[in-house]
Amino acid sequence: MDPVLRTYRSGLFAWVFWRSLGRLGTLLLLWGWRWDSTSALGLKNTATRLDADSKLPIMGLMPINKAVESISEGILPAVQLATEHVHNKFLPNTSKLVLEWYDSECDNAKGLKAFFDGIKYGPKHLMIFGGVCPSITSIIAESLKEWNLVQLSFAATTPVLADKKKYPNFFRTVPSDNAVNPAVVKFLKHFHWRRVGTLTQDVQRFSEVRNDLTSELEKADIQIADTESFSNDPCPSVKKLRDNDVRIILGQFDENMAAKVFCCAYNENMYGIKYQWIIPGWYQLNWWKPVASSSCNVKNLLTAMEGYVAVDFEPLSTKEIRTISGLTPQQYEQEYNKMRGSAEYSKFHGFAYDGIWVIATTLQRAMDSLKRLGNPQTIRDFNYVNKDLGQIFLDSMNETNFFGVTGQVVFRNGERMGTIIFSQFQDKIEVKVGEYNAIADSLELINNTLRFQGVEPPKDRTIIQPQLRKISLPLYSILSALTVLGMFMSSAFLFFNIKNRNQKLIKMSSPYMNNLIILGGMLSYASIFLFGLDGSFVVPNTFETLCTVRTWILTVGYTTAFGAMFAKTWRVHAIFKNVKMKKKIIKDQKLLIIVGGMLLIDLCILICWQVVDPLRRTVEDYPLEMPLRTVEKPDPAGRDFAIQPLLEHCENSHMSIWLGIVYAYKGLLMLFGCFLAWETRNVSIPALNDSKYIGMSVYNVGIMCIIGAAVSFLTRDQPNVQFCIVALVIIFCSTITLCLVFVPKLITLRTNPDAATQNRRLQFTQNQKKEDSKTSTSVTSVNQANTSRLEGFQTDNHRLRMKITELDKELEEVTMQLQDTPEKTQYIKQNHIQELNNILNIRNFTDGNDSDKPLMKNQHDSRSQVPWGTTLEPSRTKKDVPEDINSPEHIQRRLSLQLPILHHAYLPSIGGVDASCASPCVSPSASPRHRHVQPSFRVMVSGL
Repeated sequence: MDPVLRTYRSGLFAWVFWRSLGRLGTLLLLWGWRWDSTSALGLKNTATRLDADSKLPIMGLMPINKAVESISEGILPAVQLATEHVHNKFLPNTSKLVLEWYDSECDNAKGLKAFFDGIKYGPKHLMIFGGVCPSITSIIAESLKEWNLVQLSFAATTPVLADKKKYPNFFRTVPSDNAVNPAVVKFLKHFHWRRVGTLTQDVQRFSEVRNDLTSELEKADIQIADTESFSNDPCPSVKKLRDNDVRIILGQFDENMAAKVFCCAYNENMYGIKYQWIIPGWYQLNWWKPVASSSCNVKNLLTAMEGYVAVDFEPLSTKEIRTISGLTPQQYEQEYNKMRGSAEYSKFHGFAYDGIWVIATTLQRAMDSLKRLGNPQTIRDFNYVNKDLGQIFLDSMNETNFFGVTGQVVFRNGERMGTIIFSQFQDKIEVKVGEYNAIADSLELINNTLRFQGVEPPKDRTIIQPQLRKISLPLYSILSALTVLGMFMSSAFLFFNIKNRNQKLIKMSSPYMNNLIILGGMLSYASIFLFGLDGSFVVPNTFETLCTVRTWILTVGYTTAFGAMFAKTWRVHAIFKNVKMKKKIIKDQKLLIIVGGMLLIDLCILICWQVVDPLRRTVEDYPLEMPLRTVEKPDPAGRDFAIQPLLEHCENSHMSIWLGIVYAYKGLLMLFGCFLAWETRNVSIPALNDSKYIGMSVYNVGIMCIIGAAVSFLTRDQPNVQFCIVALVIIFCSTITLCLVFVPKLITLRTNPDAATQNRRLQFTQNQKKEDSKTSTSVTSVNQANTSRLEGFQTDNHRLRMKITELDKELEEVTMQLQDTPEKTQYIKQNHIQELNNILNIRNFTDGNDSDKPLMKNQHDSRSQVPWGTTLEPSRTKKDVPEDINSPEHIQRRLSLQLPILHHAYLPSIGGVDASCASPCVSPSASPRHRHVQPSFRVMVSGL
C-alpha cells in the first residue's frame, strides 16, 4: 500500500479517536501525525520545488458553507480585491499568492479534518490565513509551533488567543475583545469617572473580557463598586447595581441579553441624567427592533437605551490617507462595495483585506532577510520541518508596520494595535463620537457629538459631602448661661457658708463638708462646658483630650458632693445609733478622710481606665441624607448630592466594661446614702440631720440620671438633643442638691437663728415630761404586770435614750462653745445655783407666798425628808398634812421627774454630773473638770 495513503488512513483513524479524547489528544495527534506525514512525503532533508509559475500557496481556513456561516460572503470579495492589488503593486511578476480555501464549518472535528486535508493533499503552505470560530482556531493555533507555520486571523477576537505562551505563532489583524478595555479606561478618565460597576453575562467570552477589564481598572486606580453577573435574568443584578449607587455601568453581554438588560434598567429607573451605560458595539444594526415583552415594550426600551455608549474596533479608518495599496480607505470601500454587489456585508472585510497585505509584506521581508543573511534558500524551500525558515517568517510577521484600510497595522505580542471607536445611541441610531488610538494611547472625541441628557456628564456616584454634626452655637450659649448662673448660685452658697461658719446653725452642720458639697456641684457645672466642645470649636487632638478631662471632672464632682453629704449623715447615724450611750465625738477631719477615701477609689478607677484603655476620638458614619435643592448645585434635579453625617464620639475598646465599673461604684454609693438617710430619718435636729434632704436629692438624681442616660443613648445620632439632655440633667441635679442642702439653712438663719436648737429643746422638754411620767408609772407597776409587756417597755426605754442622746449632742456643742469664752465660763460657775433654781421654778415649782425663795434652798432647809421612792398615804396627805407644794414629798416627786433632764442636760454645763455617765451613782467628782456640788444637792436618779 502506498505509504501516503497509509498515513492518511491512520490520520482518519486518529481523528475519530480524537473526538473521544478531546483537545489533549488532538495536540498529540497533530504532533505525531506531522512527523509521520513528513516521513511519508520524503521531506526530511530535501525540499520539493514548486512549479515554474512560482506560486506562493497560503492555506485559507474559513466557514464557507452558507448554511453554517455567512461571513464568507462579505470576506471573499475583500480577499480577492487584496490579492489583485498585491499582485499589481507589490509582488514581482515571478511570485503569486495563491489561497487554498478549506471549509472549517465552525466545527471542531470538521475544521481539524480540513486542516489535515490541507497538510496532506495541498501544497506546502507557507502560512495559514483565517480562523474565525474560537474553538477550532485555538485547537489549530496551539499546534502551529511544531509545524513551523504562522497563522494570521482576520475575525477571531476571543481573548484566549492572546496567550503567547500557548499560541506563539498566532497573529490577527482584528483587535482582540480585550483591546477595547484600554480604550474604555481612557474614556472613563476623560470624564473623571473613578467609580464604576460591571454587569457580565455568564459566557466565557464575556467573562474573559471582564477579567481583563478588572485588571486594567485596578492599574488605573478606578474603583469597582460592584461586579454582577447573570445567566438568564439580569434584573436582580441590575437592582443590586442600583442599590450600590453605581452610576457608570460597564456591560458585557450579547444583543439578545442587551434587550433584557435595558428593560430591567427601565423598570429600575436606571437611565437618564444620572446613569451612563457602556456596552459592546458589535451588535447588528437595529438589534433592538424585534424586542418586545410584557414588562417592557419598544418605547420603554428606547427610553432606557437613549445615550448609551458602544465600544468596538474600527472596521475602516476614517482618515483620508493613502494606504499601502495606494488607495484611501474611502476609495477601497467603494471598490469593495462594487465587487461585493448584493452579497451580505461583513465588518471584518477591511481586516481581511489588510491581512492579505500583511502576508505579502511578511513574505517580502522574509526574502530580503534570506538575501541579507546570504542564505541560499528561498521561501519556496519551506517545509514543515524547516525551523529556520519558520522562525524567519515569525520574525518578519512581528515587524509588520504599515497603514492599511483599518488604520495603522502594528503587532504587539501578536496582538493588533488597532483603533477603537465610541458610538452613542442618539434618537434610535448610533452616532460615532470618538476614537481611541492604541498605538499612541490617545483618545479623540468629536466636538459636539457626545450628548448627555443632563447639563453635564453624569456623576460616577452620589456626591457625598461629609458634614460633621455639631452642637448648635445658640444652644451651647443658652446652656452655658444656665451653667454660669448655677456656678454663681454655688459661689453665693459658698460665701454664705464661709461667712456664717461660726453661727451655731452652720457650725453644727459641718461647714467643711458643706464646702465640699459646693465644690462638687461646681465641678459638675464645669463639665457642661467641656461636653459642649466638639469639632466646631476644637481640633481632633484637643477633642480627644477633652474626652478624658470631662470624664474625670464629672466623676470627681459627683463623688465630692454626695460623698460629703453621706459622710455627714454617717456621723449622725454613728452618734444616735450608739446603743451604750457612750459619749462619741466625730470631728470633721475624720469625715474628710472618708471623702478622701471615696475620691481615692475614683482616682484608681480613672487611672486604670486611662492607662489600660484610654478614651479615643472616633467618627461614626450615619446614613446618607438628601439635601434640599439649592441653586448652587450643578445637577438640575438635585439628586446627585447627599450629605454624609459624621459624629464624634469618645470611645475605647471596652467602653461597656469601664462604664459598668463606674456605674456600679456610684450605685453602691447611692445605696449607702439611702441607707443612712433611712436610718437617721427620726433624728429631728435640723442643724445636724440632712437625711430628709439627702433622700430627696438621691431620689431626684437617681430618676434624672436614669432618664437622661436612656434618652442620651437613644439620641446618640443627634448631638444637639444629646448635649441638651446631658446638660439639663447635670444642671437640675446639681441645683436641686445644693438648694435642698443650703436653702433651709439660709431661711432658718434669716428668720430665727436659734429656732433650730431652742425650739427643739423646749419641745423636747415638754415631751420628755410626758414620757417620763408614763415611764415612772410604768416602772411602778412593772412588777405587777405580765412578762409579755416587757418588750414594750424596752422599746420605750430605747426611744427615750435616743431623745436624751440628741439633747446630749446639742448641749455638748453648746458647752464647747461656752468653754471657748472664759468670761462666760466664769459667769456660769458663779451663778450655777441660780441657774438650777430658775430651771426648777418652771411651771409652778414655787407658790405665790414663797416665790422669792429659791427651790434649792427650800430643799436644803427642809430637815424631814422622805426616803427616795417613798409615797405618802393618800388619806394622810389629805387629812393630816395640808397640801404644800414645797413640802419634801412634793419636791421629791418633782425631782424624780425632772432630774433626768438635769442629769443629762444641764448639770454638765455647770460642772455637775457628766452627760455621758451611764449610772447616776457615779460621783460628780469623778470628772476633774466638773465643779463639786454641795451634798445637799446630790440626789439619786434611777436609770431609765
